[in-house]
Amino acid sequence: MTMKVKITSVSSDESGEITLPAYSTIGSAGMDVYAHCEEPINIKSGSVQLIPTGLSIALPNGYECQVRSRSGLAIKNGVFCLNSPGTVDSDYRGEIKVILANFGKDDFVVKNGDRIAQLVIARYEHIEWEFVETLDETSRGAGGFGSTGV
Repeated sequence: MTMKVKITSVSSDESGEITLPAYSTIGSAGMDVYAHCEEPINIKSGSVQLIPTGLSIALPNGYECQVRSRSGLAIKNGVFCLNSPGTVDSDYRGEIKVILANFGKDDFVVKNGDRIAQLVIARYEHIEWEFVETLDETSRGAGGFGSTGV
């Protein structure tokens, strides 16, 4: 079953052309999302830039849009999404923008239409906290940060 999500362009450019996020393969969990910028954006080595997509969405309550790095950008150029996965909440109606950080040795230039990140739509639950004196025991216990091995 496919869920329909409303999407609009918030672009002010005259062409009005915008590329919608799309799955690259039938088994893709994430949709590629594209830069929508009038001029190329240079991300200097060691710096961070906010990249516009020109898109705004309306998700149903109980869903979020996760913004994640593209593995190809990460391994080939050292360019990652910060705050990853970032969350676009169901009640947010502003433009989706992607925080890209350049950990590579060279500057990285983002051009209009470049694939810059992945979007994954995920269901979530709201919870209520129940404060208790102790938690149930598990075999792992409080072990963390490498406690299960390398």
